Amino acid sequence: MTTTRTALVSGANRGIGFEIVRQLARLGVLAVIGARNKDDGLAAAEKLKPEGLDIPVVALDVNSDESPAQAVAEVKRLYGRLDILVNNAAILIDEPGGFNASLFDLKADTMRRTMETNLLGPIRLIQAAAPVMRAEGYGRIVNLSSGAGQLSDMRSGYPAYRMSKTAVNALTRIAASELSGTNIKVNAMCPGWVRTDMGGANADRSPEEGADTAVWLATLPDDGPTGGFFRDRKPIAW
Repeated sequence: MTTTRTALVSGANRGIGFEIVRQLARLGVLAVIGARNKDDGLAAAEKLKPEGLDIPVVALDVNSDESPAQAVAEVKRLYGRLDILVNNAAILIDEPGGFNASLFDLKADTMRRTMETNLLGPIRLIQAAAPVMRAEGYGRIVNLSSGAGQLSDMRSGYPAYRMSKTAVNALTRIAASELSGTNIKVNAMCPGWVRTDMGGANADRSPEEGADTAVWLATLPDDGPTGGFFRDRKPIAW
C-alpha cells in the first residue's frame, strides 16, 4: 500500500511557500499550510479549492518558542505522522536602502529580528519534527536558503538577510550530519530571485519556478542526497 506523505510548510499562506504547498498537494502529499495568522492560512487554502485541493491549516509562528512544537504536534495528532518539513518562513527587513542596505547602517534590532525568524525558526521546527520523523524511519527537511548566503559569492547589500541565510546553510550541514543514517534527509535550496512580496515585481522567476527545487527535495527517494545546497535541482557552492 502506498503511504500518503504529510508535509508542513512554514510561511505558506503566500509566495513561494504557498506554491510549494500547491505543488506537493498536486503530487498527492497531504500538505499543511503553516501560517502565523491562521485566518490568513485559511484564506490561502480557499484559493486552492477550485483546483480540487483541500488544504489543512495550522497556526505556526516561528518566532515563538512554543508554536513550532505545537504545530508539529497538531499535524501528528491529526494525521498520525509528519514526513516532510519545509522551512520557508523568512523576512528581509534590512534598511535603509532595501537590497542596497549597508552593513554600516545595520541596527542591532534588525539583526536580532532577522536571526530570530530566519535561523531560530527553522531550528525550532527541526528540533520538533526530527523526533517524529525518527519514529517513522523517514523524513525530508528542506531549508529555503538563498544565493545571498553563499560564502563563495558573498558581497554587500542586505547584510542581516545574507548572514541569516549563511547560518541556515550551516544549520543544514549540522542537521544532516546529526541525522545521517536515519533516512531523514536535510538539504538547503536557493529559489532564485522570485516575484513575491519579498522579491518584488521585477524579479526574474515565478513562484512556480522558485518552488520547484524545494518540492523535488521534499520528495527525494531513499538514495537521494543529504547535506547539500541546490538550485534548479543541481548542487551549488556554499
